[in-house]
Amino acid sequence: MSWGAFVLLGLVLYSPVLDGAFISDDSHYVLKNQYVHDFTLDNLVAIWDPTSEVAVLVENYAPVHLTLHSLEWQMFGSEVTGYHVVNLVLHAWAAALLILLYRRSGLGPWVAWAGAAWFFLHPGNVESVAWISQLKSSAALVLSLLAILAHPARPLMALIGFTLALFAKPFSAFALPVVVLFGWCRGRRVREAGEKEISFRWEWLAGWIFVVMFFAWVESAAFGQSAGLSPPLYAELDVRYMTIFSVFIRYAWMSLSGTGLSTFHEPPPVVNPWDPFFLAGLVLMMLLGWRTVVTLRRGSEESVWWLWAAIAFAPLSGVLPLPYPMADRYLYFVLPGLIGGSCLAWQDTVNPWLAEVLDPERRDRLRQGLVGAFILWLLWFSWQTYEQAPVYRSAEALMAEAERNYPEGAASQIRRAGREAALGNVAVAVEHLRAARARGYNRVDHLIGDQRYDSLRSDPGFIALRDEMADDWIIRLELDPDPSHYKARALAQAYVAKGDLRGALEVIEGAAARPGPIGDGLRSDAEQLRSQIAFEDRLEAERKRLRARRSD
Repeated sequence: MSWGAFVLLGLVLYSPVLDGAFISDDSHYVLKNQYVHDFTLDNLVAIWDPTSEVAVLVENYAPVHLTLHSLEWQMFGSEVTGYHVVNLVLHAWAAALLILLYRRSGLGPWVAWAGAAWFFLHPGNVESVAWISQLKSSAALVLSLLAILAHPARPLMALIGFTLALFAKPFSAFALPVVVLFGWCRGRRVREAGEKEISFRWEWLAGWIFVVMFFAWVESAAFGQSAGLSPPLYAELDVRYMTIFSVFIRYAWMSLSGTGLSTFHEPPPVVNPWDPFFLAGLVLMMLLGWRTVVTLRRGSEESVWWLWAAIAFAPLSGVLPLPYPMADRYLYFVLPGLIGGSCLAWQDTVNPWLAEVLDPERRDRLRQGLVGAFILWLLWFSWQTYEQAPVYRSAEALMAEAERNYPEGAASQIRRAGREAALGNVAVAVEHLRAARARGYNRVDHLIGDQRYDSLRSDPGFIALRDEMADDWIIRLELDPDPSHYKARALAQAYVAKGDLRGALEVIEGAAARPGPIGDGLRSDAEQLRSQIAFEDRLEAERKRLRARRSD
C-alpha cells in the first residue's frame, strides 16, 4: 500500500521529466555503451570481470548497475520513459522500506510514515531519480535497506543483498557499520531488560567484511585509472579540510529547507578559519557529534541513525580528494540517517520534555500546529521537486542550472566560452576555456568535436590549451601498452588533437586487431584516418611541386 501510494505520487511530481533525454554520464553508462547494448555472455563476463576495461570506462566497478542498464536496454532501447519509471519505482520502494526500518527502531507508525514521506518528497533526491544513470543510487539504496532489514533473521539473504548493493554503488558500504551498530544496541537493550538474547549471527558479518575488502581492492584500481586521476577541486590541504565543514553546513541546509540545490556544485573554497560557512559547519558538526555520543552511551538507536548520516557523508566530505565533492545526488544516502535521527530525537527527547513543561491542552494545540506546519513543509518539498525535475530533461537545462547557481564554475565558463566563440570574441572565449581548465575541465574530445569552437581553431591560445589537454590524455593513456577499445579511441582522439594522425592510426589499428565491443567502429575510424592521411599527403605533395616550380 505504501509503495503504491509513493509510486502514484511520484508519477505526478516527476511527470515533467519522464520523457527527458539521456544526459551527461548517461552517454557512457547507457547510450553509447556497447557492453550494455549487446546482452551477450561475453559482455556480461566483461561487465562482471573487475580486470576488464568496463570498470575503467565507467570509472567504477559497478557490475550490478550496468547489468540492470543492460536489461533496461533490451526492454526500452533508446526510449527514455521506461528508464525514468524504473528509477521512480525504486525510489518509492526505498521510501516504503524506510518505513519498516524506522518502525523497527521504535518510531510510531505516523512518525515513520512522516519520515519516509520526508525522504520521498525531498527535492534533493530529484537528481538521483530523474537522471537515468543514477539508477545506481536508487537500486543500491533499496538493496542496502533489504540487507539491513534481513539481518539477522535471514543472514544469507542479507549478505547477498549487501553484495549486490555494493556492486551497484560504493556508497552502500555504509550498511556494514550500520548493521553492526544496530546489533550492538539491540543486544544491549535485551540484556538490560533481562530477556533472552537472540543471536545476531555475527559470524555472517565476516562475509560482509570480505565483500567490502574485495570491492575496495577492485574499486580502487578502477577509480585510480579514471576519475581518481583528475586533480582535486582544492589542492591545498588546509583549504580542502576547512571546506569539509562548509560543505557539511550546505548539505544540512539543503536537507532541512530543500533549497540550495544545483547541478554540478562548485562551492567556493574556505581560505580562512573565520569563514561563516566553516564556523557554522564546525558548530553543527560538534552539536551532532555530542548528540551521537550521548545517545550511543545509553544504547539508543538514535545514535545509529546519526552515525548512518556521518558514514554516508564521509566519502564525499572532501577527505578523499574528489574533483567534485558536492552534488545533490550524494544526499540520497545521507538523508535517511538524518531523518531517522531527527525523528527519534523528537519522539524520545522533545516529546517527553514537552509533556513535562506543558499542560495537556496546550500540548495538544502545539502538536496540531506542528503537524499542520509539517504538512505545509511536505507540500513545499513536493512543489520544489516538481519544479526541479525539468532541469534533468536535457543537457542544455542541466548546464544552464549550473551556470545560474555557480557563475564562476567550470560549467558556466564552458557555456560562456561557447557564446563568446559564436560572437567571434576569440580571446574572451579562450579565456573562459582556460578558467574552466583551472577548475578541472579536461575534455579535449569536446574541444576538437564541438562546432561552437570552429572560430577558435587557428588561435594560438586555443591551440596551446587544446595541446595541454591532449598531452594530459596521452601521458595517462600511453601507460597501457595494449589499450582497450574505448581507451584506444580516447588516446587516438588526443593524437588527432595534436595533429598526429599517424600516431592515432597506429593506436586504432592495434586495438581493432584485438577482440572488443566496438571493433567495427574502430575499423571505420581507421579507414577515415587513412583517407585523411592520404588527402594530406596529396596536399603536401602538391605544395612541394608548386614550391619546386617557383624555385625553377
